[in-house]
Amino acid sequence: MRETFGAVVSEEMENDPRIAVVLAVISGEMFHRAGARHPGRVIDLGIREQAMIGTAGGLALTGLRPVVHSYAPFLVERPFEQLKISLGHQEAGAVLVSIGGSYDASEEGRTHQAPEDVAVIDTLPGWTVHVPGHADEVRAALRDALPGDDRVYIRLSGTANREPRPLTKDLAVVRPGSARSAGVVVAVGPMLDRTLEATADLDVTVAYTATVRPFDRAGLNTLVAAAGNADVMLVEPYLKGTSAHEVSEALADRRHRQLSLGVPRNTELRAYGTPADHARAHGLDTEGIARAARDFFLV
Repeated sequence: MRETFGAVVSEEMENDPRIAVVLAVISGEMFHRAGARHPGRVIDLGIREQAMIGTAGGLALTGLRPVVHSYAPFLVERPFEQLKISLGHQEAGAVLVSIGGSYDASEEGRTHQAPEDVAVIDTLPGWTVHVPGHADEVRAALRDALPGDDRVYIRLSGTANREPRPLTKDLAVVRPGSARSAGVVVAVGPMLDRTLEATADLDVTVAYTATVRPFDRAGLNTLVAAAGNADVMLVEPYLKGTSAHEVSEALADRRHRQLSLGVPRNTELRAYGTPADHARAHGLDTEGIARAARDFFLV
């Protein structure tokens, strides 16, 4: 996904003179050639993440389309006030592209982990959030976002599904359940393949989205209406319950149960390990999702 991001943005810089890349050291080598071809349109501010977002806001106000990139904690958490003021309050647009979200950079320790990133962005109005599940979806998300003037967050992942899905703002049914199904499972981005495997023996509708904001509330309502049960399991690759309020709003007129899977809110895993180790510890591997799904739907 990271290589696709660099290639697509560099290519689009040839076609769109508005695009300016703003960095804080991370991935600088990916844009050396683009910077040489387009002087002044690749700006590396060093390790100054707050200045990175402030600079992006200023560039946007001059009519440019800033693309801002770093690890998720340095792109979203550290410069949160600048996201709020330099972009949001100024009604300035930018495309933020992160790597290392949740525990992709587990070997770097807690400083490089940000399972809270989408929940933090969700406190600010006017953002579109894409969580691609495949490199081809990264390409589609960028080509959708770059021509605009709005605020977009694209969360890249170190893991991916085997096949890409069309980029859409609607929930897409990947495996339908019967009219008597136990409910609906919503898998976000790179969680789809393991969710399909984990629920293979259950009669549930499995839906997919790589666009979590705006959330397809109407689509979820329609899926639940077609199912035999108004129960929803949400499988997200970041902080547990990040989209729980969206499910509640979507089904406000229905009695329903919901279960959110994600990185736990009340514990911190103080171990390095691999991303697979972290997924297992958080119950986000195939076995953990299967166990949670059976306990939730088979009651």
